[in-house]
Amino acid sequence: MTMDFEKLYAARLHAARVRPYLATALFALHPVESRRVPTMAVDRHWRCYVSPRFVDRTPLEELAGVWVHEVSHLLRDHHGRGDRVAAERGLTGPGERLRMNIAADCEINDDVYGDGLARPADVVDPKLLGLNDGELMEDYLRQFRLGPHTRNLVWLDCGSGADGWTREWDLGPDGAHGLDEQQRDAVRFRVAQGLTGAPGSAPKGWRRWAEDAFHPPQAWRDLLGAAVRSAATAPGAGDDYTYGRPSRRSAGLPGVVLPSLRRRPPRVAVVIDTSGSVSDVELGSALLEVTAIARAVGGRRDLVTVLACDASAGVAYRLSRAGGIPLTGGGGTDLRAGFAKALRLSPRPDVVVALTDGQTPWPREKPPCRTVVGLFPRASTWDEDDAEYVPETPPDWARVVTIG
Repeated sequence: MTMDFEKLYAARLHAARVRPYLATALFALHPVESRRVPTMAVDRHWRCYVSPRFVDRTPLEELAGVWVHEVSHLLRDHHGRGDRVAAERGLTGPGERLRMNIAADCEINDDVYGDGLARPADVVDPKLLGLNDGELMEDYLRQFRLGPHTRNLVWLDCGSGADGWTREWDLGPDGAHGLDEQQRDAVRFRVAQGLTGAPGSAPKGWRRWAEDAFHPPQAWRDLLGAAVRSAATAPGAGDDYTYGRPSRRSAGLPGVVLPSLRRRPPRVAVVIDTSGSVSDVELGSALLEVTAIARAVGGRRDLVTVLACDASAGVAYRLSRAGGIPLTGGGGTDLRAGFAKALRLSPRPDVVVALTDGQTPWPREKPPCRTVVGLFPRASTWDEDDAEYVPETPPDWARVVTIG
């Protein structure tokens, strides 16, 4: 069977018409005829491998939906995120990569179909696994395992562009018609720019992606993430004792069972300065840093708590999505209240991160946990009530990273 390229390209054109904000990305994909893929699959170099038989048997509107589905994997960097989560959580083998593919599909399929794109009968979405819509691949990965309820999904293969695991049919970085890293970033930026400038009726998931993608990676974000990881993995942080596996020292004490020390995921409390001296732009940046902090501790958003603080501390929020956290305030600044409330959380955090412009008094005593301070830069510091005011610098016991 020969490839019906006319039908394939017509489906892509239909996808671009009903999802105009993805047109740049759709036309950046280069199709490659392949009889080794079950349906359509992408690699990280923006090639789309297409089965001729799949094109022949699939209605045009459904085929358009598959175009959107596959390009969504690439725009959302599922291959890079898959590699990172595999390294962080020690996930190896084709079974774990299949889980990543399923989780990535759950992230994107809840807002791919409808409004001109027909929904295939075998589409994988969160409801199929009894999960909630609107979460990320990393979140879904923690919520299901392969088993009898997923045995009908073993056919699923969206390619290395969906999970980072190289397939035998991949043409690789030196193959024809691939995009290099700069070209891939340029496509993402143009799509994000269009969504941010004129979002129209784009789903919330795409608008959220655009907000994140439109803020390019910054050196300070890597430094902040490294500082949080360093604090979270330091001796004593995230340590606990368990009798589930007795200590090897018990062998030297007959009749006595000693607990062993185990690592548990670290808990992080983020105190955000919402005083009048912090701009709305900086508060928006702070929310991006909260997302980066969640990634730094392995994507466990349930272990990150956020508190807004000006002269007093506000409500403590568990992190689900950074954009849903109200940052209220606007008065004076006293982060001591924020530190005090963070340390009263139950369970107590292993790391406290303060995001501030630094114009605040600091706790006199070192907190009983690791501390990281992200400073918004200031050309000069002042106090309208005291011309000679000089704010205290962050204390020596805090790891300080300048943001921006």
